[in-house]
Amino acid sequence: MKKALTTFFTVATIAGSLVAAMPAAKAENGNNALAVGAGLLGLGVGAAIASQQPAPVYGGPAYYAPRPRCVWEQQPVWDPYIGANVYRNVKVCY
Repeated sequence: MKKALTTFFTVATIAGSLVAAMPAAKAENGNNALAVGAGLLGLGVGAAIASQQPAPVYGGPAYYAPRPRCVWEQQPVWDPYIGANVYRNVKVCY
């Protein structure tokens, strides 16, 4: 919101200075300067509205399952080549 207001006031200031610095343009009934000023003001308002970010949409609370507890243990494993049990590091998860 703060960024949008800053953008709006910046554009409004620039548009106001352009309208004030324009020489009086007169056609048959003198409405050209008013139309140009209104167009610049509309451009500034449109730019301020378009520069806003949409509000983030959050879902409901999420469920996070606890991670499994895993440890490394030495367990006896039968080795047929040796013909005996050898102790190997095995990852065990609970």
